[in-house]
Amino acid sequence: MENIKGLKRTDYCGNLRLSDEGREVTLFGWAQRQRDLGNLIFIDLRDKTGIVQLSFGDTTAKDIFEKAQSVRSEYVLALKGTIKERESKNPELPTGDIEVLVSELRIISKAQTPPFEISKADSVGDETTLKYRYLNLRNEKLTKNIIMRHKIAKIAREYFYANDFLEIETPMMIKSTPEGARDYVVPSRIHNGKFYALPQSPQIYKQLLMISGFDRYIQLARCFRDEDLRADRQPEFTQIDLEMSFTDTDGIMDMAEGFIKKLMKETIDVEIASPLPRMTFADAMNKYGSDKPDTRFDMLINDISDWAVKTDFAVFKDTVENGGAVKAIVAKNACEKYTRKKIDKLTEFAKGIGAKGLAYIRWAEDAPNCSFAKFLKDGELEALLSQLNAEKGDCVFIVSGKTSLALSVMGALRLQVAKELDIIPEGKWNFLWITEMPFFEFDEESGEWVAMHHPFTMPMEECIPYLDSDKSKVRAEAFDLVLNGTELSSGSMRITDCELQNKMFKLLGMEQEEIDAKFGFLVEAYKYAAPPHGGMGIGLDRLAMLICGADSLRDVTAFPKVQNASELMSGAPSNIDDIQLDELGIKIAQEKE
Repeated sequence: MENIKGLKRTDYCGNLRLSDEGREVTLFGWAQRQRDLGNLIFIDLRDKTGIVQLSFGDTTAKDIFEKAQSVRSEYVLALKGTIKERESKNPELPTGDIEVLVSELRIISKAQTPPFEISKADSVGDETTLKYRYLNLRNEKLTKNIIMRHKIAKIAREYFYANDFLEIETPMMIKSTPEGARDYVVPSRIHNGKFYALPQSPQIYKQLLMISGFDRYIQLARCFRDEDLRADRQPEFTQIDLEMSFTDTDGIMDMAEGFIKKLMKETIDVEIASPLPRMTFADAMNKYGSDKPDTRFDMLINDISDWAVKTDFAVFKDTVENGGAVKAIVAKNACEKYTRKKIDKLTEFAKGIGAKGLAYIRWAEDAPNCSFAKFLKDGELEALLSQLNAEKGDCVFIVSGKTSLALSVMGALRLQVAKELDIIPEGKWNFLWITEMPFFEFDEESGEWVAMHHPFTMPMEECIPYLDSDKSKVRAEAFDLVLNGTELSSGSMRITDCELQNKMFKLLGMEQEEIDAKFGFLVEAYKYAAPPHGGMGIGLDRLAMLICGADSLRDVTAFPKVQNASELMSGAPSNIDDIQLDELGIKIAQEKE
């Protein structure tokens, strides 16, 4: 194999244009493919910026031509050549107007035939592409995604640095404290039998930094949560983490909006109007059935409980009389799509997410077809259709049950119907703040009220009297940033009064001994005066996924985990030897057959 001694790269492949014609260049990269036409050879050379065509012909030295004949897919090449205009242009490529007439060629490294064609990796199963992730990352789409992720991180740092934020690293091995998900734990060799935890977020440390007087903190923080995975979740992730002193919720949200405007303009040249719209948590749930609503399309949820309770349809009537609700959505011009067979499938979907059934009205003919018409008195169906502004050609889908369940089912149903009707517009960027979040949520399994966010969130001042009397009425000074139905960020003002913080821990079921053991250092810190402060963490991975138009976080993560939290390429997690286990004082319990 040859080396690159004496050669210095002048350009990247994807940056060359017709304006460079006549210029001599030195390029490095991988051979995407080689085409031997007898008296002509073309090689597509690829690097992180794109592809350029290399040309070898009658004027090429014989030894160079013969070397080009031997090149195969994924060989690493170094070359010198001159830019010239192509006779047969390729409008699909940014470099399609030019080619490089090669005068010197070196084969730096030969490659075995790869397990899949790099340019067609999208058509290969995840099991193979993730096993050979280092090859898959050569694919142009993934390369662009990783570069975009880098741009987002760069813009974040530039923006927050310019606004007087200090980037401060917080520890990766910390004390295990409850934050909502399971911790990943690290055994200590020196402190035998004790464990560090990997941070779910830098929450406590960034609050301590505010107490320390660093009034604006930023960190691109790695976070770890041991929870079940899905398309928009990984066990380790990065958040653009920030905290500000001497501010309020408006100040934090304004700062975040400035970042969003800069980011969208500089990455994909999209202008975002400010201020961003705001919606209370209650309105989001009642209108969209979700605390992260997709507002790119209408089809809002309607409460028809007042109408339903007056009917003789026992399913609806009994639900309302027992404190539940009846909710409906109108799918405009949906009759052609939703045949009876298709509605049956939609019913199964609704049952799969908790509904007992799905009532419907399908107005395809002059007279609407209603699944519960026999239980209605004269005029009741017409009154409902009028209330819903439903017209001929529309379908109405109705769910009844406990209010929270009916809303969540209708929220999911709304999204499913919109996807099936293909009415969610592409290229639309609907950012939205969700405000006035509930402080507590009731856990049906334990029968206890638990913190909806972390326990350091400040309750709204007017809600503090309800802490002891009615937890359902306590709203938090918390807010989420949502983009097109995906939660990007969660933030809040923080409790800074040590007595109130201690009280919040107790309201969440902690005894004083447990509070002292887990959070004593934080409560103690508040005794030495803390500034008003708050902050948020913006999900870098999710932001990159949406900007890149990717389907999964895997597509914007260099080396992702799969659903069981393993990494197929390296084989992590793996066993460790007995010597290491003995040093840590750990014995592995054998599973029973």
